[in-house]
Amino acid sequence: MTIPNTMEGARQADAADPLASYREQFLFPQNDAEKVLYFTGNSLGLQARRARTILMEELDDWARWGVDGHLEAERPWLAYHENFSAALARIVGAKESEVVAMNGLTTNLHLMMVSFYRPQGKRTKILCEGKAFPSDQYALHSQLRFHGLDPAEHLIEIMPDPETELIEEDRIIEAIDAHRDELALVMIGGVNYYTGQWFDMERITDAGKRAGAMVGWDLAHAAGNVPLELHKWNVDFAAWCGYKYLNSGPGGVSGVFVHEKHHGKADIPRFEGWWGHNKEDRFQMPDRFVPISTAEAWQLSNAPVMAMAPLLASLELYEEVGMTALREKSLKLTAYLQAVIEDASRESGQNIRIITPKDAKRRGCQISISVPGKGKAAFKKLSEAGVIADWREPDVIRLAPVPLYNSFEDVYRFGQLLKEHLRD
Repeated sequence: MTIPNTMEGARQADAADPLASYREQFLFPQNDAEKVLYFTGNSLGLQARRARTILMEELDDWARWGVDGHLEAERPWLAYHENFSAALARIVGAKESEVVAMNGLTTNLHLMMVSFYRPQGKRTKILCEGKAFPSDQYALHSQLRFHGLDPAEHLIEIMPDPETELIEEDRIIEAIDAHRDELALVMIGGVNYYTGQWFDMERITDAGKRAGAMVGWDLAHAAGNVPLELHKWNVDFAAWCGYKYLNSGPGGVSGVFVHEKHHGKADIPRFEGWWGHNKEDRFQMPDRFVPISTAEAWQLSNAPVMAMAPLLASLELYEEVGMTALREKSLKLTAYLQAVIEDASRESGQNIRIITPKDAKRRGCQISISVPGKGKAAFKKLSEAGVIADWREPDVIRLAPVPLYNSFEDVYRFGQLLKEHLRD
């Protein structure tokens, strides 16, 4: 059903939204005592109201128990990371044994590649999407150099179409097939940070596995955004950050997925740390590493409890809502935002180019727009009017209406401001 581009239409859509009340579970930045229009959950999610409560509970337990909090705290710190496994498994489509919350995203990608990028013989090459997020590019380049390989020769980048700025999956599959005897690893961002394009992860994973390569995914913009089935798709590994859609706070804790087929194998190369060692005799301090027979084997150190507390608050909400309901609202929100942008383009006489796939099934809850010649000025004016969005050179504004806390009225009000400032 099409939502009218009117305040009444937006408010009726909000009244019919079963997730509308969850907006009140988050804290919005303030602008002249009014809530801003926050469309940057793809960079930093909002703070869940309960985050402060949970963090204070951990601080109080630290004050009360000191080191004994590892066993005596309300949520014992010794196994604190285990509090996240069930929710993260449901978010990424995994078994609980296949996920663990730990470290930061790029740290985890490096740890995964230590284990799953193993160049041998002719199989030395890594395939990725062109114009990936820079941290991914740096990680891939440095992993190749670590193995004595030249990125110019051993990194295969599938560049976006210069007209659409998208990458068709057929081109990725063709490249995998063309290099099937040389590929050691396929590693792509599940949802592209710049365009919001959601790749057909199942199809690409299948092609990579048929070619004999390991397949991993950077899910920074996918975890908590789009429905995932990592175990079912036979993905080897994945990593994601927690501070975007999962609302873990700035620099918040990341997470990893390692398919169970790789568990319990002591011969897998890895960077080892004591928290990945077999739990039964960890505190006997043995001098030989024995990996836990789950994804926990890739842990290095014990859980950063205070950094993890805000994530726990957010995941409680994910458990209540579920990814199915979030995706249903996301499809409606982005469809409405697309229509509102198209109306603003037509009514203002300005050419706004949407570089995110028009097919809602091929994107997450993000729409990226280009306003040639006026993008920077429009972004500045929108920011001054209380819109918190994201600017990317050379002329792209990224907008993420997050279904947990954004409303249809947010989208309508943004459209009115966009139209107004494009006319200036």
